[in-house]
Amino acid sequence: MSKLKTGGQLLVDALLAQDVDTAFCVPGESYLDVLNALYDQQQSVRVISCRHEGAAAFMAEAYGKLTGRPGICFVTRGPGATNASIGVHTAFQDSTPMVLFVGQVGRDMMEREAFQEIDYRRMFGQFTKWVAQIDDVSRVGEYVSRAFSVAMSGRPGPVVLALPEDMLTESTFPREIGRAEVPQSLPDPDALERMQQLLREAKKPLMVLGGSGWDQEGLRNIARFAVQQNLPVAASFRRQDLFDNRHPNYVGEIGIGVNPALAKMVGESDLVISVGSRLGEMVTSGYTLLDIPRPRQKLVHVMPAPEELGRVYQTDVKIAATLNAFARSAAQLAPAGGDAWREWHKDARDNYLAYIEPVARSTEFDAGLAFKQMRDMLSQDAIITNGAGNYTAWAHRYHQFSQPRSQLAPTSGAMGYGVPAAIAAKLVFPQRQVICLGGDGCFLMTSQELATAVRHRLGIVFLVFNNGMYATIRMHQEKNYPGRVMATDLNNPDFVAYAKAFGADAVAINRTEDFAPALEKALATAGSTSLPYLIELVLDQEMLTPRATLSGLRKTALAERAEKA
Repeated sequence: MSKLKTGGQLLVDALLAQDVDTAFCVPGESYLDVLNALYDQQQSVRVISCRHEGAAAFMAEAYGKLTGRPGICFVTRGPGATNASIGVHTAFQDSTPMVLFVGQVGRDMMEREAFQEIDYRRMFGQFTKWVAQIDDVSRVGEYVSRAFSVAMSGRPGPVVLALPEDMLTESTFPREIGRAEVPQSLPDPDALERMQQLLREAKKPLMVLGGSGWDQEGLRNIARFAVQQNLPVAASFRRQDLFDNRHPNYVGEIGIGVNPALAKMVGESDLVISVGSRLGEMVTSGYTLLDIPRPRQKLVHVMPAPEELGRVYQTDVKIAATLNAFARSAAQLAPAGGDAWREWHKDARDNYLAYIEPVARSTEFDAGLAFKQMRDMLSQDAIITNGAGNYTAWAHRYHQFSQPRSQLAPTSGAMGYGVPAAIAAKLVFPQRQVICLGGDGCFLMTSQELATAVRHRLGIVFLVFNNGMYATIRMHQEKNYPGRVMATDLNNPDFVAYAKAFGADAVAINRTEDFAPALEKALATAGSTSLPYLIELVLDQEMLTPRATLSGLRKTALAERAEKA
């Protein structure tokens, strides 16, 4: 006969039923019974205790990106939940499956503004797929199963479940729980035929890949479709790992700082097939590459969630289907006549190859040349993580992603993402090289998690781009308020001493010729010691991006202002 179990034990049982093997957390007294239940399951569930809830939530989000199953995060009420909200928001905008469990005040204290009390339905309602509170201990398994199903269905995203602490200590008899699975939704055959007809009529087609929920077979099938149709393929913002960048069909990323030649290509195309991308602000250069509501180009839009189709753009063909199911069907279609756009395709590929070759610049440390060196030194399955900032432009432009799940970067533009994402990546794929990129501002937002990396002996290589400023905001200041610098200068620590204080090894360099030897040593040391290694890259403030300089922006802005005066 079954034994009575507490709500905390039932919750952990429900997670085991979903094959959860890792949970990220910052411990809190509001969910002590869950921690107590996890104590008995240490052989099955690895609990990663973090130094900040925002980092823990980022780790869970990155875990969801890497595995396709919801990343799990536990935080306490009030401050814990508000700190974790950045990871929830990232999961929402990035369409990543994730479940955040929040300890809650006891049910007998609610609606009194008890200690750290928040109504999480109201707090998280706008940027989650579902928010609920488990008030009945007998329904714990039901809620968890539904949370997994909702997080993975349609357009994936985050779910938040609040856990009143008195519910967690109540007991009831367990009920059997099954593993949540998401059914595949197949594309309408008539819609596929309409897409084929548009392809037969096209002269300048372009496929844009994005979204989440892809599996290995789905990506192989979408590549087969592209080859059979001779389609040039562009990746949407920070989804470059969906298609091998070394493949002849790949033509670049459409995102911030898009290759001008690729932007021109989007404008001149007569058919855009968008698979998985919402075609949001970043992918459309502020909604300028495609006209609203009716694009100049013929548009085929494929999304797993029907409500996303027609949300911004009126389309010629709407295909509501799971991305992997669409790819499987598309791979079986007969060629539609790719010879008609062979030169179009070749020009796009040639433009991309020219764009990723850096031109030497007059600075001691040339990030473009350094990234070209790194591109040749890393394994093709190396995982690159980053947060947000101008420093990311070098990675997005010059690195070539060749394997699925090798790019972890927030389409939400959240700073501080790179460090926790790297920790999650090394936990999921311990044998793969993991390189974390961080600007000096971005890195210090979650750099305390070096303690987590050292504790779990994770051989991650951290590259910190130190130019002593919030460079992206400084760039916009120089564009709009030239010479009036405010709040963007940074006073930084000695990053080498900082890393060593946590138990990692580190070095600082300020010359391009020192980069390759430093990276070679970092990779070897991280691999042999299973400890992090940090390289501080000292940058000239003048070098804002691969294309822009600080003085150049200021000069242009002052000239434009004088002309208007």
